[in-house]
Amino acid sequence: MASKSPVNRTAQPYEYRRRELVEPDWTRFPGWRTVSAQEWSSAQWQRSHCVKSAKQLHDVLGDLVPEEFYADLARDQQDHATMSMLLPPQMLNTMLTDVTTSSSIFTDPVRRYMLPVASDRLALWPSHPRASRDSLHEHDMWVAEGLTHRYPTKVLAELVSTCPQYCGHCTRMDLVGTSTPSVTKLKLAGKPVDRYAAMLDYLRAHPQIRDVVVSGGDVANVPWRQLESFLTHLLEIESIRDIRLATKALMGLPQHWLQPDVLEGMHRVAVRARRQGVSLAVHTHVNSVNSLTPAVAAAAKALLEAGVRDVRNQGVLLRGVNDSPGQLLDLSFALLDEAMITPYYLYMCDMIPASEHWRLPLSRAQELQHAIMGYLPGFATPRIVCDVPFVGKRWVHQAESYDPVRGISTWTKNYRTSIETSDDPGAGDYVYYDPIDTLPTAGQRWWGDQIESGRAS
Repeated sequence: MASKSPVNRTAQPYEYRRRELVEPDWTRFPGWRTVSAQEWSSAQWQRSHCVKSAKQLHDVLGDLVPEEFYADLARDQQDHATMSMLLPPQMLNTMLTDVTTSSSIFTDPVRRYMLPVASDRLALWPSHPRASRDSLHEHDMWVAEGLTHRYPTKVLAELVSTCPQYCGHCTRMDLVGTSTPSVTKLKLAGKPVDRYAAMLDYLRAHPQIRDVVVSGGDVANVPWRQLESFLTHLLEIESIRDIRLATKALMGLPQHWLQPDVLEGMHRVAVRARRQGVSLAVHTHVNSVNSLTPAVAAAAKALLEAGVRDVRNQGVLLRGVNDSPGQLLDLSFALLDEAMITPYYLYMCDMIPASEHWRLPLSRAQELQHAIMGYLPGFATPRIVCDVPFVGKRWVHQAESYDPVRGISTWTKNYRTSIETSDDPGAGDYVYYDPIDTLPTAGQRWWGDQIESGRAS
């Protein structure tokens, strides 16, 4: 008698199954019913048809969305928004993939962080009392305009202060994008050629730096000839061994990275980098599996074929977007299996103004890290990190101490930033705060007392 196959009687918390990526039909939206596939695949068409206002959004979506949503959006843009509205058609098309009910726009995960409305914001605690526009103090650590020297061997080079799309939770909301009624933005003062030269001069003078994150803004908004010139000069500096290009546009505007001239240029840079033993990688920013489409996968694979070492994802944990184990695992498997993008980091949302409705407490981040372990390959299991002011990225289980009632965690580090003197050993306690609305009653009451007494800020 043939033996029976063993039956798995243990139900797993998460069941893996491969999901084929689908490009949503953009012609379902009234404003794009006549848009051809050729137009859609054009980076120029995508850029020139970005949605920048509630009125333009209404022109695209029409009555698929209730009028109350447009009014809610307009209120947020006028009274709360820290980032101006800028949505490429590609990104907007990954919202409302199911339009059976018009109210689904309010719960759509991509909409939740890319297109915030006034009713999303918390009435009592819209901003944490310790929030700041430059919560990571990157501007304080500029050693040349746009060049942040935060870690001993690594720098961040902000080449441009614009993006093809603007995210409401942007950690650089004080610099990136155009001003809003709520926030007057800082401006990069120098000409690009002068700023880039100053950055390169600093790197040549500091051979202890081996790793450069080239960002902004988004490098997709740097004219390719300028970007390739900067990268070529970086490769001339012998001490530079890692170059990482940061671009959310790989997801929001994949058409840009599929342009022949861009791919040809990437190939030139990648070949030289590999010949010199320099690691050239692309880092993108995908927060929801809904954002992954065949176009995004094609762009990622094209960059790998052009010769970059890896394409990695740095997402952000956001309430109502990706705050469950299933959502994070669905995203990670889709990145890995369908787009050849390595899940790398998941950041806790930074403490910028008007972000409390997105942020999660440290305890929840720790739970999520535990919940996603064991499913993905080790190299593709994203690390959930807290980017602690004056410290840097720390795995969420590395807190030195944690008071979950008051939502206060302390962290330590083993090095100094560029703004700390040699007398400072860099070993003090640095603090991160949970969103107050997630705290128990005693914790919320404590913060209320702090504010009333003037000790909260």
